[in-house]
Amino acid sequence: MSATIVTPDVSVRSPIELTSINTIRTLAMDAVQAANSGHPGTPMAMAPVAYCLWQQFLHFDPQDPVWPNRDRFVLSIGHASTLLYALLHLTEVRAVSKDYETLGEPSVPLDALKVFRQLDSRCPGHPEYRWTSGVETTTGPLGQGVATSVGMAIARQWLAARYNRPGFELFDFNVYALCGDGCMMEGISGEAASLAGHLGLANLCWIYDNNHITIEGNTALTFTEDVATRFIGYGWNVTRVADANDLEMVARAFRTFQSTNDRPTLIIVDSHIGYGAPHKQDTSGAHGEPLGDEEVRLAKRNYGWPEDKKFYVPDGVYDHFRQGIGQRGKDLRDAWFERIAEYRKQYPELAEELFRMQHRQLPVDWDRDLPEFPADPKGLATRESSANVLNAVAKNIPWLIGGSADLSPSTKTRITLEGAGDFSAENYAGRNFHFGIREHAMGAILNGMSLVKVRPFGSGFFIFVDYMRGSLRLSALMEIPVIYIFTHDSIGVGEDGPTHQPVEQLAHMRSMPGLIMIRPFDANEVREAWKVILQLHHEPAVLVLTRQAVPTIDRSRYAAASGLARGAYILADAPNADPEVILIGTGSEVSLCLEAYEQLTNEGVRARVVSMPSWELFEDQDRKYRDSVLPPHVKARVSVEEASDFGWTKYTGTEGHNIGIETFGASAPIKQLLKKFGFTVDHIVAAAKSQIIRHKARD
Repeated sequence: MSATIVTPDVSVRSPIELTSINTIRTLAMDAVQAANSGHPGTPMAMAPVAYCLWQQFLHFDPQDPVWPNRDRFVLSIGHASTLLYALLHLTEVRAVSKDYETLGEPSVPLDALKVFRQLDSRCPGHPEYRWTSGVETTTGPLGQGVATSVGMAIARQWLAARYNRPGFELFDFNVYALCGDGCMMEGISGEAASLAGHLGLANLCWIYDNNHITIEGNTALTFTEDVATRFIGYGWNVTRVADANDLEMVARAFRTFQSTNDRPTLIIVDSHIGYGAPHKQDTSGAHGEPLGDEEVRLAKRNYGWPEDKKFYVPDGVYDHFRQGIGQRGKDLRDAWFERIAEYRKQYPELAEELFRMQHRQLPVDWDRDLPEFPADPKGLATRESSANVLNAVAKNIPWLIGGSADLSPSTKTRITLEGAGDFSAENYAGRNFHFGIREHAMGAILNGMSLVKVRPFGSGFFIFVDYMRGSLRLSALMEIPVIYIFTHDSIGVGEDGPTHQPVEQLAHMRSMPGLIMIRPFDANEVREAWKVILQLHHEPAVLVLTRQAVPTIDRSRYAAASGLARGAYILADAPNADPEVILIGTGSEVSLCLEAYEQLTNEGVRARVVSMPSWELFEDQDRKYRDSVLPPHVKARVSVEEASDFGWTKYTGTEGHNIGIETFGASAPIKQLLKKFGFTVDHIVAAAKSQIIRHKARD
């Protein structure tokens, strides 16, 4: 039996609409109450807006939630996760495997809502990509969702420009993001909105829940700006809905977005947080904590709902969603796959590209014509060799696209192939992106692009990874293969001084789960690094490169650069592979280790040099291999890295010697800096001899 609804001030066209809206609300309330944890206010207040979008406008097939041309819905206000979980449940979204195969089971069964925020539930505290099918991106840190949505919108425009053909509009999806006051306050949203307006992303719609509440209370405490005027200044179309419960006005706002073809749209929706909870409206409590059993009963009474029923879905609600979003989504999805089948006949090469891209596969012979770098004692900066490799692989991987935060002349990340062009409002087919001086937004935008399955890269100076760490962390959490290229990797930047000299950043990146960081030491290691990175499916990669020239070593004399794929390898060894001391280096410091090795060898000292460009790749090797590179019985060890030595005892032992930096560097020519901080051959040789003496005495 359907519940009797008596709330009169919600503008609806049929009783089932209000029943469906209130089902969303009560499921959210019950889930939060059962967990005794969470945020019920926003799901209750924004249920009508979310209902209207999903039921009337969203192009999304619940039976196939990874259909490539689906509209994307991003819940940037991730604390309102029960709103999304209720929608995923009521629309009967199917779960998808990691191989993108649709499973028979629901993504969010009712039992999952009942254990909201509990261990291993499909309904964690904030929405998580990969964990719950139908969640398009992981959200929670405010502002990240809306910034990521810009990347999704950019990717759609690029896909459309490259693959759409007359009669075959394969990509025309829209991107919707629901955000709140917290998202608007975070600087990342301003960065992303500014770029979206500049690019004229007409397929992007942000829905701003203007409820005037944050955790500490009313937004008047900290936030009095005119958001509408700000977004008009960004070049957005701005429209307003005075009451979140007025479905006619909400629908009108979405139609306004769909008819706007030259700019993104911001829909400002005025709402009362905790709508329907008589004693909790306009309070921070409804935002940040459960309502309590009594308030839940009062809210349900206000909705005309059975007060003591929990997780109640009235008759007709599932059918209502099946007949709306379900049928519309299936029809659109089926028509798209019919279209792509015909497209494959007429444009087989483009269709093959699309298939491989969507399945994160590389083209056949993608690594052909990679440059080989001859031995050269002067060498070149690893940023220069990376530029050569980037352009070689970009020729073979058309969907490898990206740019920098205003630094491509320095990071050498421009794709220079004929016709590559710049991505702009006038040319959505361009492969080179100008993110502007917006590192944090760049990181989130790259995430959004990757989630649409193109292969994006972004670049900057390594010191500025601090400005984008939040976005980078989410790429690791989501297991998406974003590529980050950071140059100016050490005190080697010289006169720029400590503001531009990364010291602790290598340790930061190594501490991040799921991230692969590679710091190659010469041009051929750079080539091998790119080969590893491009074959990653679920890990973001950070490539750390030098500004200064470094020698390209003679590989006929030393080990092959292919050893990089294992994270660390023996570059030069003692006779009979029986070292007294092991020198371990990364990046530009490896060449210093080799010079020290030659001097030690000439003096009769049995030394080994290990190049260790990636701790993460090395840790993925089996124990036998790791012990062959770093034999446990050889205790005399020296690490050499122009950065904090934090963590190096893992490889050198508590009594090893770590040559690193304990300050923030200094402003001076590079040769003076290397001498000041002990990055000299003489210092390494002395440290190696001291280690041998120390450990022999212990034996």
